[in-house]
Amino acid sequence: MDDDRSGPTKAYRNETFINSPEARELRILAEYVEPAARFEKYNVSDTIVFFGSARALPRDEANKRLEAARNHGGDVACAERDLTLSRYYEEARTLAGRLTEWSKGLEGTKRRFLICTGGGPGIMEAANRGASEAGGINTGFNVSLPMEQNDNPFITRELDFEFHYFFMRKFWFVYLAKAIVVFPGGFGTLDEFFEVLTLIQTQKTRKRIPIVLFGKDFWDDALNLEALVRHGTISAGDLDLFFETDSVDEALDHIVAGLTEHALDRPGGFM
Repeated sequence: MDDDRSGPTKAYRNETFINSPEARELRILAEYVEPAARFEKYNVSDTIVFFGSARALPRDEANKRLEAARNHGGDVACAERDLTLSRYYEEARTLAGRLTEWSKGLEGTKRRFLICTGGGPGIMEAANRGASEAGGINTGFNVSLPMEQNDNPFITRELDFEFHYFFMRKFWFVYLAKAIVVFPGGFGTLDEFFEVLTLIQTQKTRKRIPIVLFGKDFWDDALNLEALVRHGTISAGDLDLFFETDSVDEALDHIVAGLTEHALDRPGGFM
């Protein structure tokens, strides 16, 4: 009589177990170990992180939508707002490209200061796109959401990640980051910006990270951090933790100067 049994399933191949609450620690650990192994394999040392809205459109697409709205009775006000926001898509694309060109010119065997994003559309796509157009590899840290967020097509395939846990995704953002650019965005962008500021303010990270808050009109309208100083909940010096600008040239100069002074001789992630 033939024995058709395949034998017991090994624990790490048991999907029911791996996806159970009892195996949560293993899933968390996997989101640390697997990315670390990939970064080591592809000789990635550190990153420049771009945060910003997933809703920003490329300028040509925003123009098409506005024309369609005007010609076919669509929501013109919304299309005009999207066209205004598209400015930041193009500026993120340009800045990422120029930073990539600068990083590619550095000496050494490690891949330094790769453009890194949240992997989705909008500002994230723009930054990955700018890096790709400049001939540089780049990385994206997507996260699984109830409303599916697809990874954008400009991420280097070998460095395209999908996280389940937000906090592990944030760990990798901060651990590898040597500079951060924050473009206009919503709750997620604000969350990421304030978490980084808190880590620096409380000295939980010892890195000197240049932080650029890009888009003065937007941020002056969305945030009133001077009110926190006025009410005594932060110190006046805490406003010096970031640099606010509307200029790609100024952002580039600020980041390059900070990286040259504080990061060139310190490859690798550290808190």
